[in-house]
Order: sequence, then C-alpha cells, then structure tokens
Amino acid sequence: MPSKTKKQQDTKTLDANTPDKKLWDVIIIGGGPAGMMAAVRAAEKARTEKREGEVSVLIIEKNDTLGKKLLITGGGRCNVTNGELDTRTFLSKFKDSDKFLFSAFSQYGVQETLDFFHSHKMPTKEEAFKRVFPASNTAQSVLDVLVAGIKENGVTVFSDTTVLTFNETPDTKKILSITVRSKGKSSQEIFGKSFILATGGKSRPDTGSTGDGFAWLKKLGHTVTEPTAALVPVTIKDAWIKKLAGITLTETKITILQNDEKQLVKKGRLLFTHIGLSGPTILNMSKDIGELLKYDTVTLSLDLLPSHDFSTLNIALQELFKKEHLKQFKNSLDSLIPAAVASIIVEKSKIPPETRCNSITREQRIALMNLLKDVRMEVKGLLGADKAIVTSGGVALNEIDFKTMRSRIVPNLFVIGDMLDIDRPSGGYSLQLCWTTGYVAGNNA
Repeated sequence: MPSKTKKQQDTKTLDANTPDKKLWDVIIIGGGPAGMMAAVRAAEKARTEKREGEVSVLIIEKNDTLGKKLLITGGGRCNVTNGELDTRTFLSKFKDSDKFLFSAFSQYGVQETLDFFHSHKMPTKEEAFKRVFPASNTAQSVLDVLVAGIKENGVTVFSDTTVLTFNETPDTKKILSITVRSKGKSSQEIFGKSFILATGGKSRPDTGSTGDGFAWLKKLGHTVTEPTAALVPVTIKDAWIKKLAGITLTETKITILQNDEKQLVKKGRLLFTHIGLSGPTILNMSKDIGELLKYDTVTLSLDLLPSHDFSTLNIALQELFKKEHLKQFKNSLDSLIPAAVASIIVEKSKIPPETRCNSITREQRIALMNLLKDVRMEVKGLLGADKAIVTSGGVALNEIDFKTMRSRIVPNLFVIGDMLDIDRPSGGYSLQLCWTTGYVAGNNA
C-alpha cells in the first residue's frame, strides 16, 4: 500500500484481502468527514457502554488515506462549521430541507460540534459571517482530531479498497455483505450487521467523490436525483477580469440581472479568479445563476462600495479629490478600493488617467459614482463538478428517517452527508451537515 501520513500510520489499517469472515457490527463506506464522524461515534458509544471487544467498526476507503477532500476544504483552512447556535436560524439556510433536518440537529448541532473539537484540543476561531475555522488555519488539524478518535476507539480502516457491490438477502431486503477489491488484489466479501453509506456527492472527483454511492442506492430501491454542481465558481466573458486574479473584496454587493431585471441580490466576500469569480457570496449564488442561464444571458452588477449610498459616496469623492487635488486621477482611488480594482475603474470611467483631481468635473464625478455602484460583467457559465465545493441532488429525503439516518427502504442501511438531496450555502453548513448526520448514524447503527 502507498505510505500514509504520520497520523494515519498510527491508525489501525488492515489489508482488505486478508481472509476475514468475521461479522462486522458497523461497516462505513467512505472515509470523509461524515464517515469518520460516524465511525468515531459508533465505536465511542460501544466503549461507553463497556462493550469492548464486542462491537467492531470498519471504514472502507477507496483512497490511500482518509479525509482527502477534507484537507482541501476552505482553501485548505477548513470551514469547520457556522457559529449560528440557534438551530432554527441555522436550518433556515437549508431552504425546504429544514423540516427534515430538525430531528437530527436537535440531537447533535453546532454547539456539540464545537464541544467535540475543543475537547480534543483543537481550538477554533470565528470569522466574518460566523464562519468557524481551526485556530491553526489548517484543515490538517481537523483531520488529526478525527484520525486520533478513530485510533483511540479501535476503529479498523481498509484503505485503497473499492466497494464493487452490495449483496442483499432476498427475503428481508437487508444488506448481507459487500464485495470489495483492494488495489492490485482479488475481490473479497465482507459481512456486516449495519452499513453506513458516506461516499459523498460528485464534487471534486479527483478526491474520490465519483458518485458511486448513488448507483448503489438506485439498485437498492432508493430514489436519487442526479447530482449537479451547486456551489461552484462562475466564469466571466469580460477580458478585464483576468487582471484582477487573486484580488479579494471583503465586502461587496452582487446583483444578478436578466433582461435588466433584478433576480437576486447578496452582500459578502468576493474573489476574482483568472477566468471569473469565486468566494462564498458568488458560490451561494451559483445555482441561481445556472438556472437563469438556461433561459437567457445573465449579467452581474458589482457595487464596490455597498456601505456608501450615492449621497455619502458623493461627499467622499469630493473630499478625496479636494485632499488629493494635485494627484492624477489614476492614482487617487486606492484609498477607497484595492489598487488593482481602481485601475480597472479608471479604464472604464473614460476620465483621462492623467487628469488632475481638481480638474474632474461634476458630470465626471457623477458618472464615476454610478460606475463604482454598478460594475457590469456578463456571465459565461459555471465551472463543472470538478471545481464545485458541493453538488446538489442525492437520495430523496422522505426515504430517510432523520431521527436515526436509517433508510426507510433498506432496514440496516444508513445514509449521511453529501449523499442526501440537500441544498446548503457556503460558510460551514456543508461540514456541519456531515458532522450531524454522521454522529446520528453512528449513534444508531
């Protein structure tokens, strides 16, 4: 097997090709955040109830290490959760799914998640929009906590192992076993009492999320909505966007327009890329943009100074030009907006760049105000699932008992995390869904 990181070398990892006809109590398919949380909770509960040696928990992971996608979340920083502690307010961000999720979140929510990581000596910090990150600023800290929990609670890990099929009993419709194959080795049948499916959606397939679990769910009788990219960067046609690659606006207002009519308005953080826009705000608008693109051209309008209305902006510009009266216009806007963005605004304003600030006319100032409050760009499209943060789609929610995360169709199957057909925004909500559903499934499996 390929070598593991130091932390994962400490984890009990076995060769899945070893003849082993034992009956596992809980088998978890997928070693991502939801799967790892489920494993830790299932094994932890067994130890709490003093059943050491009786309950066996197994994770099957197709990659050579656990948590491959977890390590790239939040740009490698890992947005662990959102710090909104009121459950109903938190779940309101999940649109029509909140009524399904309440029973699960009433068992294990944001506070419980924070308590879990804090108790495992991983301090956190809260940033804008209540986004919670590890204080270390690295996703490795989150993975280290989960891997340590797996080790401490005696969870077994079969890595580099692919699940080929689920094998049902014809009379009870329960899953009897799974057929797996380790890298470079022959297939093997592994038997279990309960199975937790945590293979993730179709976002970032390079990390192993290739949608395998959805095909299995369909064969088992579940209704599955085909996943599509949900939180995904937007590509822009305007060539000037390339000049701003890497620039972040901490606060801007974005308006989606179609046929000059407002469709959606949001405020927040925005990141320019070499081909378009990313960052939490645009990611949260991407699904709406994708839907509108099916019908007609979509235009985005950026308000670069949303904290200023036209009156206060007019005063700010007058004071700026008075203070910098001998400066050339091209060098005057850096105190209001980032220098790279200011250069683009100068180009678009049609005010000669070398114009002295004390020579700018009232008409030019009003036109500049309108531009700062309404920078237009045409959407080219959305990036695909390979760049998506999460995908929408998945198993129908009415086919899952959210008190336990158990399938209503297959009695000994639990479905968690990105396998569920739940739309959610960027900002810690996706990982909290994993922690909550993983815990509940592990607690009940």
